[in-house]
Amino acid sequence: MTNTWLTTRAWLLMLPLLIVMVAVIGWPLADTVRLSFTDARLVGTSGHFVGIDNYARMLASSNFRSTLTTTALFAVISVAAEMVLGVAAALLLNQNFHGRAIVRALMILPWALPTVVNATLWRLIYNPEYGALNAALTQLGLIDGYRSWLGEPATALAAIIVADCWKNFPLVALIALAALQAVPREMNAAALVDGAGPLARFRFVILPYLAGPLMVALVLRTIEAFKVFDIIWVMTRGGPANSTRTLSILVYQEAFSFQRAGSGASLALIVTLLITVLAVAYGVMIRKAAGSAA
Repeated sequence: MTNTWLTTRAWLLMLPLLIVMVAVIGWPLADTVRLSFTDARLVGTSGHFVGIDNYARMLASSNFRSTLTTTALFAVISVAAEMVLGVAAALLLNQNFHGRAIVRALMILPWALPTVVNATLWRLIYNPEYGALNAALTQLGLIDGYRSWLGEPATALAAIIVADCWKNFPLVALIALAALQAVPREMNAAALVDGAGPLARFRFVILPYLAGPLMVALVLRTIEAFKVFDIIWVMTRGGPANSTRTLSILVYQEAFSFQRAGSGASLALIVTLLITVLAVAYGVMIRKAAGSAA
């Protein structure tokens, strides 16, 4: 068979999948782009062409800038904490101790929980009247009285970050634990004989094997954190005083709460563009890391 026939056959085999992808992704995306250049309402009018007015208004909006800051803050802190906790947990689970298999199995439970269940669980823990956190801190004498952790702008975002980290750091831990299996025990033993301390062994022996897998985990978690919606919507709905409102929640409010389909579509495309830029940047970093390793 010629290469041309093989290429044609490959495209024919992929054709059903391509048709489905165009129908499921391509058409809605094209319609969203069309809507973003109109003043369409969700109900009542198809809208008129307004050019880039929606984009200009969104980018100049103080709501957009403050929400972008909140989203970036959430993504940076939560992902950084998850990476540190995940690597620490992986290093502990890589040691030999009784019951290690059970602990490894239990580690995946928080990540396996549906996000809505996790958010509801933590909302009950933070409850200002009967929450377990208030009870524990009061009995330990760390606070004088019960607090509304999700009802105060100063603590709401931090409380959500804790809930998000608890759910997602096991994913990083499992990825790092799998990478640790590739570290040659002879290298670690040789470094120990040469007098290298724990930090030196981690930096020069273990970290090179973790760098690639951790970069993949970093990409996945950063993109997920940047477009977070469900856990925040269940716990605070973006409040109090919009202190936990992220870009995805702003898109929802603009399109469905305020019924401005045109500006909601433009905001959604701006968020998509930001996530694409992040993904491309991380892709370049991964290729550079792979090239350096080679």
